[in-house]
Amino acid sequence: MGRRQRSANSENRRMALYEHVFLARQDLAQAQVDALAETATKIVEDNQGKVVKTETWGLRSLAYKIAKNRKAHYVMLEIDAPAGVVAELERQTQINEDIIRYMTVRVDELEQGPTVMMRKGDRERRGRRDRDGDEGRGE
Repeated sequence: MGRRQRSANSENRRMALYEHVFLARQDLAQAQVDALAETATKIVEDNQGKVVKTETWGLRSLAYKIAKNRKAHYVMLEIDAPAGVVAELERQTQINEDIIRYMTVRVDELEQGPTVMMRKGDRERRGRRDRDGDEGRGE
């Protein structure tokens, strides 16, 4: 009877949490990048996983060329799924020619609210507005 209780408790336990970031080629349109994110979401959900959050970080410069690309579209998925789902997601990602790099990291807990990359963009936009406003008033 103890074994049954343990297996029932392990089924009630939460699945592992992951952050999956992929870089898509720079020549793709935003609609195509969104379609790649939808495809990844479908792979996860078809295998009893759940995509908690999807963030598109936009077209950003790379530190070095990757497959003749100087820029890439960055997309991050926060996933709640078993390990087999991540293996299948990574397998499908490797096959896709539009994705030039990817990384999946297991995390202890998912970040609440916008990620650092999204907050960074908001802070930069606010800083520009503040500077532009200050320059106009100072003269």
